[in-house]
Amino acid sequence: MGRSLLFSTNILLEFSQNPRSLSLLNHSKLCFTQRFIENSRCGYKKTKLLNLKLAGNVCTKAALSEIPNERKYPKVGAPSTGPISANHLIQVVETAAKTGAEVVMDAVNKPRNITYKGLTDLVTDTDKMSEAAILEVVKRNFGDHLILGEEGGIIGDTLSDYLWCIDPLDGTTNFAHGYPSFAVSVGVLFRGNPAAAAVVEFVGGPMAWNTRTFTATAGGGAFCNGQTIHASQTDRVEQSLLVTGFGYEHDDPWATNIELFKEFTDVSRGVRRLGGCCS
Repeated sequence: MGRSLLFSTNILLEFSQNPRSLSLLNHSKLCFTQRFIENSRCGYKKTKLLNLKLAGNVCTKAALSEIPNERKYPKVGAPSTGPISANHLIQVVETAAKTGAEVVMDAVNKPRNITYKGLTDLVTDTDKMSEAAILEVVKRNFGDHLILGEEGGIIGDTLSDYLWCIDPLDGTTNFAHGYPSFAVSVGVLFRGNPAAAAVVEFVGGPMAWNTRTFTATAGGGAFCNGQTIHASQTDRVEQSLLVTGFGYEHDDPWATNIELFKEFTDVSRGVRRLGGCCS
């Protein structure tokens, strides 16, 4: 899934000089991806996150900084994990992610069987096998929860307070080419808000693969291999190395991202596009 430079940061960004305005004459809308939100009658429904109409020119600084803080940085974490304790929930989430990662690790140095979901959107047998392994863990522990899988779609009880979101191989194109930026990602929402998540990232390279595991719970902090981590304290763009990702569809938002990519490359220490959730 693609992410915009405009809204991917979680720290305040400042410019020491005003950046050049972006010319967006051909890109009148930014339409962001859909997500599931709680619906009292049918569990979850799709809704547009944002449909922002842009003027002919928009200043990057204004787009980044002139939104009130409470709107820029909403607290999206679940206030609680419900009747399931945070410790129990993250244990199952981490086990599920690591189970999928075992499938990926077994296949990472072997030939790929690649098919296509779109012109450039790949899927491999490993994606499907990893998701099957993850689903087995989730169903064994929480058979009444709702599950959204990258490959299999929605299954389970649509009235459940819990929604599991599974990307069994995040960065399939990188995996297919042996490029070290892909992961197995598992998260769970409680009543529409993130409650717990784990990402097993593959690092190294062909014949030298290893993994590291990121975990987090709402209000419980974030960790990498058990060590506490936190967001960068850098608050100036010109002192920052930025990372982003684009979607597969080459539509208006994609074209806008290209313009933003050029703009931020000009005012920062660089922008990396790695192609996986680990970016």
